[in-house]
Amino acid sequence: MSGLTDNNNNNNNNTMNNKFDVVIAGGGLSGCLTALSLADCKHANGTPLSIAIVEANPILSDASLTFDDRVLALSHGTSRYFEKLGAWQTLRTDAEPIKRIHISDRGYYGKARLDAHDHDVFALGYVVEMSLIGKSLLTALKPKNNVHWFAPNSIQAIKWQSSGVQISLDNDESLNGKLLLACDGGMSACRQFANIGVDKHDYGQAALIANVSTSKPHDNIAYERFTETGPIAMLPLSAGKHQQVNQGARCSLVWTLTPEKAETMQALSDDLFKQQLESAFGSWLGAITHVGKRNVYPLSLVQAQEQIYHRMALVGNASHTIHPIAGQGFNLGVRDVQQLATLISQALSHHQDIGGFSLLNQYAQHRKADQQQVIALTDSLVTLFSNDLAPLVVGRNIGLKVLNYFTPLKNALVKKTMGY
Repeated sequence: MSGLTDNNNNNNNNTMNNKFDVVIAGGGLSGCLTALSLADCKHANGTPLSIAIVEANPILSDASLTFDDRVLALSHGTSRYFEKLGAWQTLRTDAEPIKRIHISDRGYYGKARLDAHDHDVFALGYVVEMSLIGKSLLTALKPKNNVHWFAPNSIQAIKWQSSGVQISLDNDESLNGKLLLACDGGMSACRQFANIGVDKHDYGQAALIANVSTSKPHDNIAYERFTETGPIAMLPLSAGKHQQVNQGARCSLVWTLTPEKAETMQALSDDLFKQQLESAFGSWLGAITHVGKRNVYPLSLVQAQEQIYHRMALVGNASHTIHPIAGQGFNLGVRDVQQLATLISQALSHHQDIGGFSLLNQYAQHRKADQQQVIALTDSLVTLFSNDLAPLVVGRNIGLKVLNYFTPLKNALVKKTMGY
């Protein structure tokens, strides 16, 4: 079999014949997390699940091709789940805690403060680079002898059969699985092979993303600052290997702009960009002293019209891609993985078919409410805070004041953003 590391090779007849219990399409964050979540699941007779991961990039020799230096906000619930899986131990020192969240509307009085101390936790969430998350997941997966990699390989065709799925790879190999999990991102090939349509709403916005340094320390505060050009998020980052950065003075910037404005900002010199960012964000963190590489991504809401297909489930971005305004996209996908792992573990203990309609339907029904709630939250925030209509400006500022002082509402928001 191609793409296998020595420690993952064994002589099991099923796996040597390319027969697996689970085939995971995509070896990015969602795929690796799914494999790790299922690696310790066992059949009722005590044998572990056999798992295949198909990944287009040579991830085992060059993980940077799959995991880049973009930054993710991990919710409190996600960090706890990583800890349960044994992936948090190698990530802990690089994950910068969010101890407070400042929400404000530039030029207006509305503001709200969320504090970890008020909710009896050390941090509301953590901020860390994707590359480091990927590295921690690969490290945790390495000793799992029942996880087999096919990389670099891509899926060329899928044949759905009554008792399984047959997957043809680009090197003419075939894999057979009882269950196919599509963890292959927003442009999911598996979703397209199954002819599952998507509902797409273009926000007419783009996210400009960069890592920046500031003259004042962030003090583990995440800022969500709403401006006339769009919301600006400044998330606390660890200085890590960046020795030129003062400890506590490095942040991840996510600036929502019109596509035209984002391109203009991306093309500016570093000095002019610093001036524009300081003017829009304000003096909360002092001067912008350093700007890293700037990337621009168009923003849209994409929802698969079906979560499941015959012996297949969509996971993470293959199922839903949402606006980054509340930093919930990856965490929503993590909860997809958690639900799947729970249902598969239960099915195995009861000798049930892990690719059967009953299990897949439970997955779709269990995930529906959480997905709809998070999408409604982010969608409403985009509408409310990307609009200069006077009634909305007044309404959102009143809303921020109410949020700040009305404890039940604040607790409900914090619970959802913490991933519970």
